[in-house]
Amino acid sequence: MRSGSSWGLAPGQPEAAAKMTWSALHAHLHQTLRSRTTTVHTDQPQSLLPPQAPVLVAVSGGQDSQCLLRLLIDLQPKWHWQLYGIHCNHRWREDADANAAFVHQLTTDWGIPCQVETAVQPLTSEAAARQWRYQVFAEEARRTGCTHVVTGHTASDRAETLLFNLVRGSGLDGLQALTWHRPLSATATDLSLVRPLLDVTRTQTRQFCDTWQLPVWEDVTNTDRTYRRNRLRLDVLPPLREHFNPQVDATLAQTAEILTAEVAYLTAQTAIAFTECVVQGRLQRRSLRAMPLALQRRVIRQLLMQQLQISPQFEQVEKVVALLDAPNRRQSDPFPGGAIAVVDDPWIVLQPPL
Repeated sequence: MRSGSSWGLAPGQPEAAAKMTWSALHAHLHQTLRSRTTTVHTDQPQSLLPPQAPVLVAVSGGQDSQCLLRLLIDLQPKWHWQLYGIHCNHRWREDADANAAFVHQLTTDWGIPCQVETAVQPLTSEAAARQWRYQVFAEEARRTGCTHVVTGHTASDRAETLLFNLVRGSGLDGLQALTWHRPLSATATDLSLVRPLLDVTRTQTRQFCDTWQLPVWEDVTNTDRTYRRNRLRLDVLPPLREHFNPQVDATLAQTAEILTAEVAYLTAQTAIAFTECVVQGRLQRRSLRAMPLALQRRVIRQLLMQQLQISPQFEQVEKVVALLDAPNRRQSDPFPGGAIAVVDDPWIVLQPPL
């Protein structure tokens, strides 16, 4: 942790602090918020963080969240947001309570009300921690009347997510994960999750914190290679930067951005194709056979998810693709749970296990 920042000398005065500096990153974020729009929760395009919006900022104390919070405070006089902070103490580390106290004191010094929530029991996995964290975000957003929850995910996080999902065999949907905005969760669709730093690398947030002497809490678990994402960050990306592309973080993030638009298009086309080809849970194979393979796979995947309540793997989707040209009464191998797909021309029917 570094202390002694000049930012801490103006507690409760974010507007005065904003007059102290205006960097290229301030200008970049300001332009990003002016140019990027979303139609989540509205029929008309609006900014990722609309003027005067009540905004809940996730603050870990690390460099990315410190950079984000400081930027939002400095831009606040231009956008007139109502800013609130939220810090989640997962109780994973020995210094977790000290980390929480650091965040609470810093946000107090910066004039931002911040709620600290502590897990009742130490969480057992990254998935469990994420689920709890987003539940906390939703509860605190509703308590404070916030419409938007903001996190400090960067282009580097987006690059790591793309690589992580690529080696796990994810399709396009997984490769374009970490979008600029989406509903917060399946149980909090009325709240918007916004990631305004997705075109800013972790190197840039570090440089910003160093330049303006922002205090940063160094999370020792970021060097723990028992976490797979850390191994990507520490062992995979550095050689890619050194031997292939020094800007690989930004390049991969741009790839994810391209995929996001393509996935949105394919999703819309799949919805149309599904309506045309699926009738009462049966697949009209002649109609689907006339469509591009990409749509065939997506329609079949959606049908399997809907009818069998599974997240189908590539091989399972291909079982049904093969039946599009198969003779009548041909059937697939069993899916998880025992159901099979059977050709009952002109249909493909999913039959439950006997």
